Amino acid sequence: MKTNETQKELGQRLTQLRKRKGLSQEELAARVQLSRPSLAQIELGNRGINIQEFQRFAEVLEFSLDDFVSKDFHASAVETLVDVQGTQQIQERISVPKLQVAKFKEVLLYILERCAGKPNVGETVLYKLLYFSDFNYYELYEEQLTGAKYRKLPFGPVPQKLDQIIEQMRGDGQLERIKTSYHGFSQTRYFPLVKADLRTFKASEKEVIDRVIEQMSDWSASAISDYSHKDIPWLATKEGEEINYELAFYREAPFSVRNYDEREEE
Repeated sequence: MKTNETQKELGQRLTQLRKRKGLSQEELAARVQLSRPSLAQIELGNRGINIQEFQRFAEVLEFSLDDFVSKDFHASAVETLVDVQGTQQIQERISVPKLQVAKFKEVLLYILERCAGKPNVGETVLYKLLYFSDFNYYELYEEQLTGAKYRKLPFGPVPQKLDQIIEQMRGDGQLERIKTSYHGFSQTRYFPLVKADLRTFKASEKEVIDRVIEQMSDWSASAISDYSHKDIPWLATKEGEEINYELAFYREAPFSVRNYDEREEE
């Protein structure tokens, strides 16, 4: 097996064991005395592991080096937890977003309130502003902003159930939809008819949304789509599948929005 292929496989095994242990990247990195970006590179298969690091991983994740490098490796056979009754339990840290419809509506209204007057902000730009608001907030705080699920489609990440939510909001007189033309292309635009209730936002939530709006709301549909196509969560997802929020922790500049502690490695 080639070296880069071996590194990728070992990185995948570490990822499986970390999740089964219920640890975030930041938590595991601290325990094995690495920086979070270094651990991310190891899990992606872009960085090797020396013997001292292997020993620290083995101690924290409770595996033997022989089992770990075996061609018959399986995470569930290596790492399990046992409760006081002796029943095997497996803990895995997975982001399972649950759509908060009321919060999603308020975020949508707020973005439209700030951006609907801009001629470039049609559906494509709007979808990306929602996506980056959700994923940037998750990367920063490891909590869901709206809990919306996004699917990888050819023009970029698209929030699921948006059509149903918009129809509800139109029926409730919260927004209107119009068809226009922009630079010779058909465009669907939305305009808020009521103001967002900012009392439903945490200060941190509004701050993240504002940063996304300031950075990207003037971009063209093609520019923001191209940018989203270079984001790790979109790149690492198969066409048509749901994008896992956990992939936000593998981002690098300029997409990463979190200041990780760059500790010196041994």
